[in-house]
Amino acid sequence: MKLSIERAALLKAVAQAQSVVERRNTIPILANVLIEAEGNEVQFRATDLDIEVVDKAPAMVERAGATTVSAVTLHEIVRKLPDGAMVTLFEDSAAGRLTVAAGRSNFNLATLPKEDFPVMASSEYQSNFSAPAPVLRRLFDKSKFAISTEETRYYLNGVYMHIAESEDGRVLRCVATDGHRLARIDAELPEGAADMPGVIVPRKTVGELRKLLDDDEMKIAVSVSETKVRFATPAITLTSKVIDGTFPDYTRVIPQGNTRKMEVDAADFAKAVDRVATVSSERSRAVKLALDEDRLILSVNAPDSGAAEEELAVAYGDERLEIGFNAKYLLEIASQVDRENAVFLFNSAGDPTLMREGGDTSAVYVVMPMRV
Repeated sequence: MKLSIERAALLKAVAQAQSVVERRNTIPILANVLIEAEGNEVQFRATDLDIEVVDKAPAMVERAGATTVSAVTLHEIVRKLPDGAMVTLFEDSAAGRLTVAAGRSNFNLATLPKEDFPVMASSEYQSNFSAPAPVLRRLFDKSKFAISTEETRYYLNGVYMHIAESEDGRVLRCVATDGHRLARIDAELPEGAADMPGVIVPRKTVGELRKLLDDDEMKIAVSVSETKVRFATPAITLTSKVIDGTFPDYTRVIPQGNTRKMEVDAADFAKAVDRVATVSSERSRAVKLALDEDRLILSVNAPDSGAAEEELAVAYGDERLEIGFNAKYLLEIASQVDRENAVFLFNSAGDPTLMREGGDTSAVYVVMPMRV
């Protein structure tokens, strides 16, 4: 195998591939990236057996072929090469070496046989549709903060993507929860997605997928089966196993009867929470919200470190209410608001609180209160 490729194109392709590779590997081949050169392109394939990413890049291929080499090492080398460099990859299969050359730099890397590289079995997808990158970006970006990190409740370690019924008809919906907070985001149902089975997209996959969604003009091809999900652009294909488990009935958690309504400037609210939380003990980070007519007092009382209080003007016309929350949860939820105003709907000090953006019901958040 011998090919020449621009550094920028190579770096982009290798960066995506190496991020999938697990750093601590007991199987040496899984630390490698499979490089396959043919025609006028080269593709880089990496996997951790749960996720597989294939990234294509244009190249001048002198001699077609394939080999595998350490993904992290190759990425580090390419990253440190000068901008605009032409990089030559040349494989000496007899010696089991890959030469990476650019200008006066020359690197010799050990390879492993391409036959040992595990390629994810292709599966039949029940549902195939395409969605604009900004739509998928919103669905996953706004829900991922609520993904659970608790390994025992593995079925909460991802975003539940499914078709749901909303007030406006059927929608493509993403939900994530860790038992303390919940995010439910809706988007218009894409053509061809109506029969999609509900799947739990793992946390790592959500992180990798984010890299495909930066281009606002891009259409993403989505394929879903009971066991796998695939997201593809013309250059990159990301295939992932889905979490084998049943996502709980989240609709039971979303309060329907919360009538006490507070409207507040989301940015001002987030900054005020952040300021008063500075003195709170790291463990609980509890912030108390005391609501009175058109007035909110945020306070923290941490016996070890001190106390803080801040007043905010809000729109609130109900009876007095005192309720406590984990400051981190409040900050994360407030930071999801794209519009100016956040609307909080309370019931009592012990019941879950609902938050949405202005009058928009396509993004709904729930947060559990805590005792203060």
